[in-house]
Amino acid sequence: MGEIDGVLLDIDGVLTVSWEPIPGAPEALTRLRERGMPFRLITNTTTHARSELAGTLCEAGFDVRPEEVVTAVVATASYLRTHHPGAGVFVLSDGDPRGDLDGVRLVALEEAEVIVLGGACEDFSYPTMNRIFRRLMEGAVLVGMHRNMYWRTTEGLQLDAGAYIAGLEEATGKRAAICGKPSPAFFEEALRLLGVPAERAAMVGDDVVNDVLGAQRVGLTGVLVRTGKFLPSDLEREDGRPDHVLDSVADLPGWLEGGDR
Repeated sequence: MGEIDGVLLDIDGVLTVSWEPIPGAPEALTRLRERGMPFRLITNTTTHARSELAGTLCEAGFDVRPEEVVTAVVATASYLRTHHPGAGVFVLSDGDPRGDLDGVRLVALEEAEVIVLGGACEDFSYPTMNRIFRRLMEGAVLVGMHRNMYWRTTEGLQLDAGAYIAGLEEATGKRAAICGKPSPAFFEEALRLLGVPAERAAMVGDDVVNDVLGAQRVGLTGVLVRTGKFLPSDLEREDGRPDHVLDSVADLPGWLEGGDR
């Protein structure tokens, strides 16, 4: 594998689990900064604005600046401004994404021309999902901030919005536009901010589909870590395998400095 000049890192499952640092993760990020290795944290997390997200990570011991965080919400806002300018948009998501949805006109569900699903939460109830289904059948467009099927919390695996998106697609016959990982446009935007071409960058993630295989499809080196949502079966998929596997992000600096690369 060629020289790596920049790194993209997922957050949840790679640096933290339920916002608690994975052992050695803060030190790994510090070592990257000390050696002048540019990085961006790219995440499908929709709970926090990136300024808040950077603050939360700093409180957890990570040296992170807001401009080094690229979220699915930021990518979604860019997509909506470009592809649906001025449209009425209804957003269903965990947290409050409005801070990163500048330039997007938010409306009630019954008025929506575009329906955006972010991270799953208790608001993803049957009555609400049924109203969304009906609005889609009436002509609204479906957009997903990401297609994550589940994630790991301190209480175990938890169902995410990708499962609801898949169900709505099957029921309506419509295909959702996906703005976060593994959308090629999201990786390309992160690379632009990183300032490194795909062939000289690595993507480090715990999600073999959305993080690793998605990045490999646009030319990055895919590095899977055995933390977060990692399962042994991730190494036996028929649709592709990671370029490298590390026990955790704590091993990343050593791998970049020579290791088994």
